[in-house]
Amino acid sequence: MKKYFHLGLAIWTIGILTGCNSLENGELTGVRGRERWTEPAPFGMNYIKGGSFNIGPNDQEISTSNTPSKTVTVAAFWMDDTEITNNEYRQFVQWVRDSIARTLLSEQFPEFLISEDRQGNALELPKINWKEKIEWENPDYTEALLPLYVPENERFFNKKEIDSRKLIYEHSWIDLKQAARRVNRYDYATQSYHGTVINVKGEEEQIQNRSSFMMKDQTPIFPDTLCWIHDYTFSYNEPLTTRYFWHPAFDNYPLVGIAWKQAKAFCHWRTKIYNDYLSGLKEATVYDYRLPTEVEWEYASRGKRQLSMYPWGGYYSREQNGDFKGNFKPLRGNYIEDGSLTPIEVASYHTNDFGLYDMAGNVAEWTSSAYDESAYMYVNDFNPDFEYNAREDDAPAMKRKVIRGGSWKDITYYLQAATRSYEYQDTAKSYIGFRCVRSVLCNEFYVPSEQ
Repeated sequence: MKKYFHLGLAIWTIGILTGCNSLENGELTGVRGRERWTEPAPFGMNYIKGGSFNIGPNDQEISTSNTPSKTVTVAAFWMDDTEITNNEYRQFVQWVRDSIARTLLSEQFPEFLISEDRQGNALELPKINWKEKIEWENPDYTEALLPLYVPENERFFNKKEIDSRKLIYEHSWIDLKQAARRVNRYDYATQSYHGTVINVKGEEEQIQNRSSFMMKDQTPIFPDTLCWIHDYTFSYNEPLTTRYFWHPAFDNYPLVGIAWKQAKAFCHWRTKIYNDYLSGLKEATVYDYRLPTEVEWEYASRGKRQLSMYPWGGYYSREQNGDFKGNFKPLRGNYIEDGSLTPIEVASYHTNDFGLYDMAGNVAEWTSSAYDESAYMYVNDFNPDFEYNAREDDAPAMKRKVIRGGSWKDITYYLQAATRSYEYQDTAKSYIGFRCVRSVLCNEFYVPSEQ
């Protein structure tokens, strides 16, 4: 703090004495004209103050695994106060639908593309014009939009519907982990790269330039609504298959039927639309939205109760009056005993001390971490994480991703804050959803105004 105080005093003194550009005085003043930036609180997210805690079960917990305990420190982050709901994910689905529609229309109607900037200079890559309204029933657009619909020979009862198989989200990101490898660093002596990278298809490629670290992928983003049937043998779940994702009655219910890569694609899209908005306002962008690491999830779940078995504290799953504290499978298959047969509307139960709902029960949640039984033995104690982007031809064990929190169909053991479980990254289930997190800038000094 003293350094910054003296620096500010020096800048003030120079300005008073000379009134001239500070560079003329030969003093170190930093780049001038940069305004102080304050991080806004993201909508629907709670601030999770960084700290240290012991991952894994405490000495009083009965654990069926050999998971060890380890003291770790986690940086501050923002976390969604509820799981992502059906209606929130539909915003993503409709954005992808509309972007594909505008791309198709732009081939015949140039007004759906922006080819020049505000100064009239041609853009190297034209952008979609989101201000141009799509008139879906306009007969002039019918032929151009035809590839977006289910082909006539596949339509049920001749109903014209958007083909969910066409809803594919194309996105790119920079693989910083591969770029950080010493063998992949830029060689200033030869002014070239010598290493190799693994692309999204699992193929090894020679690094040509910086663009080699940019990964491009295409992800089908529509939920697997048939999961309600294929998850349960000899069970009647057709109403949930046809209604759970689309009917307004389920708008605020947690999203399910999402594979790990689809959850990652949603995080990428959420980052894009928010940072695009900030760029339009000429404001600095923020960190990416992403899935929480396994350790971040456990830290947030405990809600400042480091030795608690459950997010709500204590050793019991009921209130004093007998009501259950979460949505799970109590007793011996009596699903309805806790008040809901299936997932329930988010925020139906009390929060933990971080203000987070449903950190135990309702639906289990994807994390970004790969599952390994011995991960706690070798992960770092500073922001620990173990992540592995499995290829399609990898063994099934390499595709395991950590899920946390337990669900509406699980017994209380899976609701415990320390319980680890997994599912395969290419699998969508009727009891797994997710929520997003976002890292905090300058978290050591940040104090949210509302807390």
